[in-house]
Amino acid sequence: MKIKKQAAPVLILLLLLNSCSSAPQRRVDELTEQEQFLEAANNLEEHKKKLYRNIDKPLYYLDKGMLTHYAGLVGESIELLQTGERAIEEAYAKSITQEIGTFLVNDNVREYDGEDYEDIYINTFNALNYYHQGDMEAALVEIRRMNNKIRYLSTKYGTAVSNLQRYALENGTEIPPSDTGNMQFSDSALARYLGLLFYRGERLFDDARIDREGLKLAFANSPSVYNYPVPASVDGELEIPQGYARLNVIAFTGLSPVKEAITLRIPIALTNYVKISLPKMVYRPSRIKEVEILLDGGRRERFELLEDIEAVARETFKEKENMIYIKTVIRAIAKSLATIVWDTAANEAEDGVASLVFSILGLSNRIYAEASEQADLRVSRYFPGKAWICGVNLLPGIYSFTVNYLDPSGGIVASSRYEDVIVLRNQLNLTETICLQ
Repeated sequence: MKIKKQAAPVLILLLLLNSCSSAPQRRVDELTEQEQFLEAANNLEEHKKKLYRNIDKPLYYLDKGMLTHYAGLVGESIELLQTGERAIEEAYAKSITQEIGTFLVNDNVREYDGEDYEDIYINTFNALNYYHQGDMEAALVEIRRMNNKIRYLSTKYGTAVSNLQRYALENGTEIPPSDTGNMQFSDSALARYLGLLFYRGERLFDDARIDREGLKLAFANSPSVYNYPVPASVDGELEIPQGYARLNVIAFTGLSPVKEAITLRIPIALTNYVKISLPKMVYRPSRIKEVEILLDGGRRERFELLEDIEAVARETFKEKENMIYIKTVIRAIAKSLATIVWDTAANEAEDGVASLVFSILGLSNRIYAEASEQADLRVSRYFPGKAWICGVNLLPGIYSFTVNYLDPSGGIVASSRYEDVIVLRNQLNLTETICLQ
């Protein structure tokens, strides 16, 4: 009973925080969709205490870091995203000592240690931030950090899952099979593409070729993520005609997935069951299905899809999802076994008062088990959903162009105008464009 008394205030606080934060969250989301990124960042800062608990610090840094990136405040974005990256590392290091709380209540009581796709794309956008600052060396460091994190993913959760499975066996807990499957993601085409461009810009052509081949291997090795062709323009990045310059444009569209709770009930006795509530990554719909560039003078080129960030998010969540599933089942069964003990005691009690007390305790435990099993739905909200690329060979000069974002029928959802863009030979001429609708 002592555990239950300690847990009840936590559950009430979670419910109150959720109801209080919904209105400010909707306002930040609306401003973001309207591309009022600076106002969205300021609004987020104004309502910071309503939107984020102390144990949610990485989410604050990621959300504001991305909004300031879109707003063009690259220095502030670098600082925020780097702080978010450190907060994720610190929270992950603490996660071992916080496990006991997650077994007593749910995963919402632990410090948020980030989703894996968040951790790797921090480096993508800081690489772009550094590029916009003119610091190519720092940009390449971020790409290498991203690649190192991806290599670590395949082994990150293996030990934790094995320990949980061993614990279940030792305690006679039968874990129903999970349908999460194994992660099939070993490299990022987006990281490789940026590495290709940055190395080419530094005239390091051997390194650029390595990243070009790595990009193609990413497609070949992860067909569940890259279920579309390798962009044809990739080969052209190292085959620029003599006397020409290359204009590269990278477009980010849509928004990354959010989480929804999936609730299941598993029978464990004739009259008892366990409730488990699991987080699932779900797509957020986007109106944009194509992107095109229209240069003044009439030349029109279509962008090609490079990275489906939504698919990467869902794929990299699989290993963690499996760990969450096993732990949730163990926790839920432990809570329900306490109910069975009280119910059995009530049935076997010879004294009517004792039977009533045991029945009340059993009901209390059943209510607690039902209410406390809540999925951890925390996730950042402002990473994009897709990355598109376009590479155009042009004579050196100054160009103006429009990027159009198209719906499935070819209608224009939104447009971004770029005036007097300088395109030089033997340099990286990279423009970043964003539409999160």
